[in-house]
Amino acid sequence: MLVKLIGAALVLFAGTLIGFLQAARYADRPKQIRQLSGSLQRLETEIVYGRTPLPEALRNTAASAEQPISRLLQAAADELGLGDGRTFRECWESAMRAGWPATAMREPELKVALRLGSTLGISDKDDQLKHLRLAAVQLKAEEDAAKDEQSKYEKMSRSLGLLLAALVVILMV
Repeated sequence: MLVKLIGAALVLFAGTLIGFLQAARYADRPKQIRQLSGSLQRLETEIVYGRTPLPEALRNTAASAEQPISRLLQAAADELGLGDGRTFRECWESAMRAGWPATAMREPELKVALRLGSTLGISDKDDQLKHLRLAAVQLKAEEDAAKDEQSKYEKMSRSLGLLLAALVVILMV
């Protein structure tokens, strides 16, 4: 009997924890999109007004960004610094694809980041400014959608985790 009680408590705890972790991802997504957008604005300042070379601009921006955005930008700067003959686009894409699973962001934000990476470093500062601002507008739209999704699903995820765990406990007993 004691073993069943302990097992039921563990199942309830695990289900509730899973629900809370999923809810946290819904809460983290708009925050991380906002951080990415802010980091791109900082990158814009470094490139356009500071006339900083792209690898250094990425490092400076990564230093001022929060995790996990900082890791993405630092990885792009590190890959670019290898000097193995790859283009900026290839380095950027490799860093984004490798680091993206560690974020709460999804495919639409990745597509915006990849599109931006294909245009940075190959044109003049005015064109880069235009592409950075376009990415900011696109990320703002994604942030708004993520906030809507958060308001719909965050509370439900917490409740659903607990309720499903309770159902499993009832079926076990």
